Order: sequence, then C-alpha cells, then structure tokens
Amino acid sequence: MSETDRQFGAVRVLVGEKNGKYPHGNSLLVRGREATALIDPSLSVVARAAELGGCADVIVQSHVHEDHVAGVHLFPAAEVHAHREDVLGLWSLDGLMAIYGYGHLESDMRDFVSSSFHYVARPDARGYEDGAVFDLGGTRIRAIHLPGHTRGHCVLLVEPERVLFLGDIDLTGFGPYYGDAWSDLEAFERSLQAVPEIDAAVWVSFHHVGVIEEREVFRAKLDRFSGKVVERERALIDFLRSPRTLADLIAHRFLYPPHVNLPFVDAVERRTIEQHLRRLLAQGTIERCGEASYRALA
Repeated sequence: MSETDRQFGAVRVLVGEKNGKYPHGNSLLVRGREATALIDPSLSVVARAAELGGCADVIVQSHVHEDHVAGVHLFPAAEVHAHREDVLGLWSLDGLMAIYGYGHLESDMRDFVSSSFHYVARPDARGYEDGAVFDLGGTRIRAIHLPGHTRGHCVLLVEPERVLFLGDIDLTGFGPYYGDAWSDLEAFERSLQAVPEIDAAVWVSFHHVGVIEEREVFRAKLDRFSGKVVERERALIDFLRSPRTLADLIAHRFLYPPHVNLPFVDAVERRTIEQHLRRLLAQGTIERCGEASYRALA
C-alpha cells in the first residue's frame, strides 16, 4: 500500500498524484468476501498496474469521462458497470464523443483520450439504475444518481463503512463542471442540494481534495464548491455591463485561467456560458442587444 493511501475497513482509497489533481484521480479499491471492486479506475491505477495485478472482479463507474476510465483496459475479465445514461461512453469511442459533444474538436479528442487515457471500448459494459447495489459479500456499493456533471453521474456509497465516493462532485476550487453536451447546470445544482442528505461518515472526491472525515469540513467545502456557480454568474453579469458577443464571453475565460491550453477549453467555456445566458434571459436579468450580443439590465 502507498504511504498516501487511506484504509477504511474494506475500502482502500488509491490516492493519485498530487492528491488526484487532473489528469490524475483518486480511485477506490473495495474488497468483499466474494469479490473485489474498483471504483473509477484512474491514471493512479495505471501507475500501480504491477502492484494491483488483476485484482478487480467488478468495475463500477460513477460516470464516464476520460480520466475516470483510464484504468479499465487493465481488467479485461472484469464486469464493468456504469449508469444507463452514461454506459454508451464505455461501449464505444463514438459514445464517449457523444457525451462530450465537442463537434469539430472530435478528432483531437479521440486522439487525446486514446493516447493520454488508454481508452479501450467495452461493449460488454452494463448499465445500472439509480439505487443499484453491487454486493461483494459483506460489503456493498450502492449507486445514487446525482446528475448534472453528466446525465448518468452517480455518487457511490460503500456500506457498512459509509464511505461516500463523490465522483466529480469533487469539491475543488475550480467548482462544478457542467461544460459538456450531456451536462446540465440546473440538474447539478439539485444534486449539490441532495448530496448532504446521504448518510456518510467519510467522503472521497475523485480530484484534488481526496479524503474528508468530518461532516463540518465536508459541508464547508461543498458550500464553497457550490458557490462557484454563483460567482460565475455574477462575473458574467458584471462583464455584460457593456454589450458582449458570445465570442467575447468565451475569450474572457470564466472557467479556465488563460494559461490552460487543452483542446476542449473553448467548447467547455461556450457550453457553460450558454447555460447561464439562457437562465439569465429567462429571469430578465440580461437581454439580447442586436442579433449577436447580450447586455445586463441591472
């Protein structure tokens, strides 16, 4: 076991490089009497391939994104499960591209996920429903559907340890990510309201924050994470004190700092901003100014 890993009964948190900072992640290894499961096998699992061997009988995905499936290829004999709304991203690369919806960037994204994240299609992957239980023998993994990040995003509660794997409700300073074709801002907000109601004793985020053992700390980090949505919306309204086009808004970078140069950044900025614009237009907070511009009314 790595010195940075954490153990909670049958649950081992496989802590990734830089505490799971993207492109890395924190995965869970869950052992029962009858089977062993991996939750979201990340690049941290790939880095430990020799150590872990073929330990997984079952792979359970919180959702399907490139960084969460990077280690799936190491376990060709394992059963692979993802929520039925996301499972097509495991069935084929075409399915994963549909989840992203990046249009003209698709060729670059195909190369990116294949070369950097070892993507291998699993047409045998199975779709699970909200509330699905994976019984490993004395230890269970229960799926709770909390969409928004993707249509099928779930948190996964390991019982009886009450370890809650948060997936990409990741509590990072970046804030909620809802920038893909299959993301939804308002669904994400509802999920953020629901997650504190789950009876957990330990919370594990896939990225950066890692393990939290105090409810008060979890709630404080969740509040800050949720608050990023409000911050973005206020910043957008402030920028619209003067009329701006969508191209102006994308170039301004409300999510990513200017130095980040990944192939999908502009597409994610666009999708994120468009969702806020629709909401602000419906609220009457902004208006269209000509055919291509927007401005704030307040």
